Amino acid sequence: MKLAIVTAYPPSKVTLTEYGYHLVKHFRLQDQVTEIVLITDKTAEPKDLNFEEKGCKITVKEAWSFNSYRNIFKINKAIFQTKPDAVLFNLQFLKFGDKKVPAALGLLLPFICKMKGIPTISLLHNILEKVDLANAGFTNNKLLQKIYNFIGTTLTRFVLASDIVAVTISKYVTTLQEKYKANNIELVPHGAFETPPEPDYDLPKGPKQVMAFGKFGTYKKVEILIEAVELIRQRTSEDIEIVIAGTDSPNTPGYLESMAEKYSHVSQLRFTGYVAEEDVPRIFGDSAVVVFPYTSTTGSSGVLHQAGSYGKAVSLPDLGDLSILVREEGYRGEFFEPESVDSLAEAVENILTNDAYRRSLGKSNYQAACSLPMSTITEMYINHFNDIKMKKEGTLLESENS
Repeated sequence: MKLAIVTAYPPSKVTLTEYGYHLVKHFRLQDQVTEIVLITDKTAEPKDLNFEEKGCKITVKEAWSFNSYRNIFKINKAIFQTKPDAVLFNLQFLKFGDKKVPAALGLLLPFICKMKGIPTISLLHNILEKVDLANAGFTNNKLLQKIYNFIGTTLTRFVLASDIVAVTISKYVTTLQEKYKANNIELVPHGAFETPPEPDYDLPKGPKQVMAFGKFGTYKKVEILIEAVELIRQRTSEDIEIVIAGTDSPNTPGYLESMAEKYSHVSQLRFTGYVAEEDVPRIFGDSAVVVFPYTSTTGSSGVLHQAGSYGKAVSLPDLGDLSILVREEGYRGEFFEPESVDSLAEAVENILTNDAYRRSLGKSNYQAACSLPMSTITEMYINHFNDIKMKKEGTLLESENS
């Protein structure tokens, strides 16, 4: 199989970059995949293809740019030139831009591929029906929210033209089946990016690091985390460092800089900026607890799966997709009330002050992550592509016989 994967890819800063990296890393080790055509966004630096294990051939086609109106034509051209046997789209609604038209045009591509007869799977990380448009940074205007929902419904129908639409949460399957009467929805779990050898769950010497990881400023807010740790410091003797790992959300440029200025008086507060792929194990490995300071959710959480891979305790809000994911995949953590500093402080304190409990959470999360490695996830996609091929061949045979 010559497989095309349309995705953002490191060193890109576009959403789902990291997931794209791990898709490629594990698809290239699948026996049936003879070549990967990586149709990705343009970056000044070369793509990160320095994998340790030998794998299949990878052809890179830098075909698109964030917010470009020409993406639909450039990606379509790359697919035409490379002639893949199958295409996998790694998607969410702001994949190709945070401006309305480029974002919408990019989501027409699965429909175009299907019309060309190319076996097509679209991995949809979020669905608009489950996104809080205000918290996610789209708009607070009620009329505009209705317009966005109408446009989102229309674009979802184009994505649903794929042979298969894969989603990572069971609730998404039900929603899409009921609203759109779709019968091509498949649950394919997010999967754990890495399954390193089981850690010893010890912490490095020095302050206990309370870490949040991601793109901040919309529904991911660092204020609540910083203020919660300040509360803990007031009532315990714990030596704590706050680590904010990541960058601004594209919708909120300058957010982290403003937070660094606002909380410049807070001791042991560190903003790491962008975290390169090779630095991810260290960032997680040094952490005592990984915190999810979210006010809403927009799909499955790659950060949760990473935390599990490195055997980390987590503290997370009991809301939406995140709580569903935890219960479905066997993760454990200390829950807190969204937007409540007191509740978050209590949750983090419960972990930091009880080493046995912290280790227990870490072990449970490591086991949950190991149960769904990316090698298993990519194998599921291969099986789905084989099913699509068999159905197409069966349909063709019936047509010839008739």
